[in-house]
Amino acid sequence: MTSGNSSSGHCRQAFRLMTFVAIGAAPLISPAWAQSRGDTQALNTVTVTSTAPTYGDTPPPAFAGGQIAAGGRVGLLGEKDAMDIPFSVTSYTSELIENQQSQTLGDTLQNDASVSVGQGYGIYGEAFKIRGFNLTGDDVAYGGLYGVLPRQLINSDIAERIEVFKGASAFTSGIPIGGNGGIGGTVNIEPKHAGNEPMLKLSSGYRSDSYGEVGVDASRRFGDQKQWGARVSAVRGRGDTAIDDESQRDTSVVVGLDYRGERGRVLFDVGHQKSTLEGARSSIYTGAATEVPSVPDASSNYTPAFGGSALETNFGMVRGEYDLNNEWTAFAALGGNRTIENIASANPRLTDDNGNASVNDFETGNHIDNFASQAGVRGYVVTGPVSHDVTLGYSSAYRKFDTDWSFLAAGTTNIYDPQDLSRPEGDPFVGGSVTRTRSQGVTLSDTLGFLNDRVLLTLGARYQELEVDERPNAGGNNRYADRRVTPAVGVVFKANPNISLYANYVEALQDGGTVTDTTASNYGEYLGIAHAKQYEVGTKFDYGNIGGGISLFQIKLPTAAVVDGVGNLDNEQRNRGIELSLYGEPLDGLRLFSSATWIDAELTKTQDGTEGNDATGVPEYRFVLGSEWDIPHVDRLTATGRVIHTGSQYADTANNLELDPWTRLDLGVRYTMPIGGADWVWRAGIDNVTDEDYWAGASTAFAGYLIQGEPRTFKLSATVEF
Repeated sequence: MTSGNSSSGHCRQAFRLMTFVAIGAAPLISPAWAQSRGDTQALNTVTVTSTAPTYGDTPPPAFAGGQIAAGGRVGLLGEKDAMDIPFSVTSYTSELIENQQSQTLGDTLQNDASVSVGQGYGIYGEAFKIRGFNLTGDDVAYGGLYGVLPRQLINSDIAERIEVFKGASAFTSGIPIGGNGGIGGTVNIEPKHAGNEPMLKLSSGYRSDSYGEVGVDASRRFGDQKQWGARVSAVRGRGDTAIDDESQRDTSVVVGLDYRGERGRVLFDVGHQKSTLEGARSSIYTGAATEVPSVPDASSNYTPAFGGSALETNFGMVRGEYDLNNEWTAFAALGGNRTIENIASANPRLTDDNGNASVNDFETGNHIDNFASQAGVRGYVVTGPVSHDVTLGYSSAYRKFDTDWSFLAAGTTNIYDPQDLSRPEGDPFVGGSVTRTRSQGVTLSDTLGFLNDRVLLTLGARYQELEVDERPNAGGNNRYADRRVTPAVGVVFKANPNISLYANYVEALQDGGTVTDTTASNYGEYLGIAHAKQYEVGTKFDYGNIGGGISLFQIKLPTAAVVDGVGNLDNEQRNRGIELSLYGEPLDGLRLFSSATWIDAELTKTQDGTEGNDATGVPEYRFVLGSEWDIPHVDRLTATGRVIHTGSQYADTANNLELDPWTRLDLGVRYTMPIGGADWVWRAGIDNVTDEDYWAGASTAFAGYLIQGEPRTFKLSATVEF
């Protein structure tokens, strides 16, 4: 077993090494940018014309190979090129999503070593950790707006880009409306819109055990200048999954309309998603177990048949930009959704070390209404030798969360020999509440450019307000309001046209939740805003056909504690880490998308004797090695592969329950066949080729929950594009 102290020592050594590498790269100044004192040759006059270095709502172009875009949305600052910002942003394109036959957001985020994919507490939806801190599906943005997309499960076919912003995000994005994200990073999905050429794509797919789907994706532009665009994308699937006795039904439809005028642009997106899981395999609570149980067979299902969920969301958003002049652009957006959820959680709770477990029927009905908005201006001006990229923006989000639940014991089972338990009968214990959450804030930033924008200094701050009003069905209410001002400082130094060095100090804000310790005198009261701080340095490189970077970060987050009988935010978790990335097409026909992360997640301040231990659910390291290879001498045939290796992690704060490292191999092949003026693309893939049995991770929500990795899954699809 690797102790927390050993892990911390190794990470500190690696942290020092990468700091030396990042600082050592500073002298790499291109001769084209340097001039010695002896260079006295007369040069012709060169006139340089500057343009605003911003993409607004237009994502940066894909990098060589078409799988990764080096840049993405930086909250209210808009879409940015990675080389121009003091932050780490990676975007995954629809081409990668389609070629990997990804079904959900989590399937795509598996490509990023800084992201761990798991399940939320007591449910069957996806939840994530970025840089070792939680991000729930509630807090995934859509075109920069929180509170628009479905929660729990997000189908990846709605995405043109999936963008991962790594690091504290209060300055750029404020507090996510779901209250559980933004500390280690955020995820934004860019909607699909019509390209310049008409497109009609029909698809069909199959995956183990008998899940089939069909889809259509069509777009076209209209008008004498092609200023009007429309795109419709729809997918419907149903059948059994590779997990025993688990079945799934999915429907998603998104419509994207847009107008591109001479000075203004408007985008309108509306969608519907419905997902139903029956007999869904859940996480396992370790309960009374004193050690991590042996992993059951990868395809086994130890959750009773009555466990599952029915999720339905209707959502929409309208965004607009208007160029006030050549330097200033005004922007605004409105969006929201209505979600109805019915969930039957049936998590086995271990009662010993032999796999015996109790099972309860915890049923939840949620009715959720969200509304979000933002508005502001962006401008680019020059004052003498200094340029200014200025953003002033306001964003807000409102949520009404109406929940009712019931609880009833269901019986006993064994995770190695599951029993056929029926839904229990009787008078359940019931409860519920209505919670209204309002989050709003104003961001002001100025990126100052020096030495012809070789040095970019970002200064900014955000004023943030958060109000929560919870009213239990049993009566009474619990209200609180809090506010914070968070500064941000970042600098980029372009050592040469291919290398950028950067550093930042930014902060993150998160709803601190309520006091859950029943021994506290203020049990049930809200704790206010949790205020996290991040320091980061790094290097990025872009050589046209290959790109990537190195970053080092430290994030400190205050967490709930009870001191002298009173609940507060006096505990602390500190995550230190190193991130590496490499992507592009270094050789014709060979494409890469690889990354690695090492994290030392330490409980640096606690009240229960666990100080110095590792935080739960954070792997010590994670590697993702992905590639595509166009096979020589066989036209249009491509082999694909991905290896995911995840280090050990703990499921409890006492660090007694340690999960083993695991490795997963995914392989595939793709063949493009032109027939009658259309391109047919045939794809075949196998996830978890060796059918490994492994605990994929500990829960992202609460300590003690184990999530099993997916079994071997065969995937086939055929797509024809006219």
